[in-house]
Amino acid sequence: MSARDSILARLRDRQGSALVAPESDFAVVTGRGWSREERAERFTRWITSVHGEVVRCNTADWTDALAGVLAEKHIRRLALGRQHPVALAARDALASHQVELIDADRDIEAWQEELFQHVDAGLTSTRGGIAETGSLWLWPDADEPRLLSLVPPLHIAVLDVDAIEDTLFDVITHQGWASGMPTNALLISGPSKTADIEQTLAYGVHGPRELVVILRDG
Repeated sequence: MSARDSILARLRDRQGSALVAPESDFAVVTGRGWSREERAERFTRWITSVHGEVVRCNTADWTDALAGVLAEKHIRRLALGRQHPVALAARDALASHQVELIDADRDIEAWQEELFQHVDAGLTSTRGGIAETGSLWLWPDADEPRLLSLVPPLHIAVLDVDAIEDTLFDVITHQGWASGMPTNALLISGPSKTADIEQTLAYGVHGPRELVVILRDG
């Protein structure tokens, strides 16, 4: 038996059945026609299925939900931007809380050790979500660098229900990605995870161990 046959045999034994390739007509995935609430429910179901957490709240009260997450997770040092409305609102709301706010809009050399050794969580805004896969999409910039969602053990992302699209194709077309996009666009579908050939998942190996999405519903 070849190495390939041996590997496939082990996978078949683990799954209890022969491997069957999914059928596809290779058509562009679009036109799902889901309602606003269906998109929110699908997004929530898929991202929580891979250990993501969703806290749904009213748009007017989202900073209370944020404070609750920080208290529940025992977060003492939170990294965030200084210009985005999400960061500005969070800074105002957390001014009286026992949470140290760490500026993220700095050259990495100025706070590399602090980021990797002492920051408990990173807070970012999002551009939107994808219902079909339970994914967030972000366009990092100098105010909210990619490291905010990549390095701290906990990533807290703020998403609006109305910004959830059916599919990735819908995002690309409706948001006009073809006419201009950053050099670094992120798709996030849960906390950091990896798997070996036996499909054993491990979380937090290459990035945050936890992802919390604050889903704002206006």
